[in-house]
Amino acid sequence: MKDFFKSLFASLVALGLFVGIGVLLLFGLLAAVGASSKPAVPSRAVLVFDLSTNIPDAPREEGPGEILRKAMRDQDSDGTPLAVLISALDRAARDRNISALYLTGNIQSVGYGAGPAALKELREAIQRFKAESGKPVIAYNQTWSKKEYYLCAGVGTLYCNPFGMVEMTGPSAEMVFLAGAFKKYGIEVQVTRVGKYKSAVEPFILERMSDANREQYQKLLDDVWADWKGTVAQDRGKTAAFIQSLADEKALLTAEEAEKAGLVDKLAPYDEVLDQLKTFAGKGHHDQDFPQIDLSAYAKMPHKTKGKHLIGVVYAEGEIVDGEGEGNQVGGDRLSQEIRRLRLDSDIKAIVLRVNSPGGSATASEVIQRELVLARKSKPVVISMGTVAASGGYWISAFGDRIFAEPATITGSIGVFGMLPNVRKLATDHGISFDGVQTAKLALPSLFRPASPAELARIQGLVDHIYDQFLTKVAEGRNMKRERVQEIAQGRVWSGVEAKRLGLVDDLGGLQDAIRWAAKKARIEADYRVDAPESPRSPAEKLMKLLGGGGGKPLARGPVLELKSQLERQLGTLQSLNDPFGIYARLPVDVTYR
Repeated sequence: MKDFFKSLFASLVALGLFVGIGVLLLFGLLAAVGASSKPAVPSRAVLVFDLSTNIPDAPREEGPGEILRKAMRDQDSDGTPLAVLISALDRAARDRNISALYLTGNIQSVGYGAGPAALKELREAIQRFKAESGKPVIAYNQTWSKKEYYLCAGVGTLYCNPFGMVEMTGPSAEMVFLAGAFKKYGIEVQVTRVGKYKSAVEPFILERMSDANREQYQKLLDDVWADWKGTVAQDRGKTAAFIQSLADEKALLTAEEAEKAGLVDKLAPYDEVLDQLKTFAGKGHHDQDFPQIDLSAYAKMPHKTKGKHLIGVVYAEGEIVDGEGEGNQVGGDRLSQEIRRLRLDSDIKAIVLRVNSPGGSATASEVIQRELVLARKSKPVVISMGTVAASGGYWISAFGDRIFAEPATITGSIGVFGMLPNVRKLATDHGISFDGVQTAKLALPSLFRPASPAELARIQGLVDHIYDQFLTKVAEGRNMKRERVQEIAQGRVWSGVEAKRLGLVDDLGGLQDAIRWAAKKARIEADYRVDAPESPRSPAEKLMKLLGGGGGKPLARGPVLELKSQLERQLGTLQSLNDPFGIYARLPVDVTYR
């Protein structure tokens, strides 16, 4: 027995040493990776902006498992936040070591990233770089889709590969309808809703768009398309009517057609573009390389921030859910705690809430709004709407001292719905039955039986009550008559342009405009700095942070991946419906722009 304990003790010591050495080696390896990844700007470097990424509003919080997986694969495709990219471009304009800006690649949107509103702000930052620095800006692609073409149409010199194409199609929207599949498999969905246009439940009960839903999205897309056409036409010295004719008659233009139409400046293969970049960097055509730095790496470089006073920027990106929420969701408890922290911090002189959300849980939206109302009593609260700030996203925005939106921002959707699925038929068809007892006439909805008429009527009453509260809050927050709010509500979505006309937003502008207004409102415009999101860490750096305190480009999206993505998104919507009362203020549908 004595020898057994000696052996056991020795084994435990050996195991402890092994684990300790392994952890030290892992920390050493990760530290080496992190150290080697610190960028430096060489003299006369070309700043390379690879657009083949997502552009979210804020960094996404990841779980330990996801961080570890990405660290092991050295893979990180979440993208660099919009504010970080804009800040880096503004710094680069003043950096003597940066000789030129080069843009290339095709944007890969994920979730609510890289939407029309974000692209407009980024485009303006690129235009500022060009105007303020006087440095050359060129862009090259083999195929130009609408998103990156919108960014680069007026950069300076726009190249296209001779065998390339330019997309010139009007935006369209597609919606996945699951009602047919639900019926086939015996899944019934009962709904309660308020608002003629509140069509969030349509994918689960219909097999095509309702007339009201078609009407509102046609108007929304017309507004988005008008902004795109106007911007591109101005950049290329054309008319909006000319751009419309190309969309109607050609849709996809060959490189030669695009050059003839004045949509690109020059046709050139990639090697000729590289020679031009070498010239900017002071190199010759025969040099194998030239000094350059990627914009995402440049954004990570340490830089001094000036300003005595602080403006807190907080993000609501993703669906609004009850509780803490996942990394790609807006948890009502989590966001309200962050707003509370900023509210109670005397160093924070103003709060800017960036909203990029279709809404979700009405309960969680109210929790968030309550903190914003309290914060507004002690300091300015300004709302910056991104690509979408609708339904619950508008609920949390209504009490801002000032609301900014982009022309193509999707907003409004002031309406409420409840959805009650049950699988009784599906279960019965497979020999599964349910039975039980209850102590009152009304009971909470069950997944295993349809709601009774009395229960359904009660739930409709609750939905009506929440809608009434929604109207009252918007009227109070926007200083509008309640009757007027009811006229423009009805669950209808509006573009930022229309929302401004209707009084739902105050100004057209981006995050920087909202921050400047907040600084002026707080009387600190002469001396302030912004509490902006950090540049995204590498997988190794994230794991280092998790333990102690260069990724590849995403695959091109083919038709199979596109269908899979749409189905996952709709089913993900069902999964996020976790309001404790089953009542939601959410955008009518998830729209896929093309």
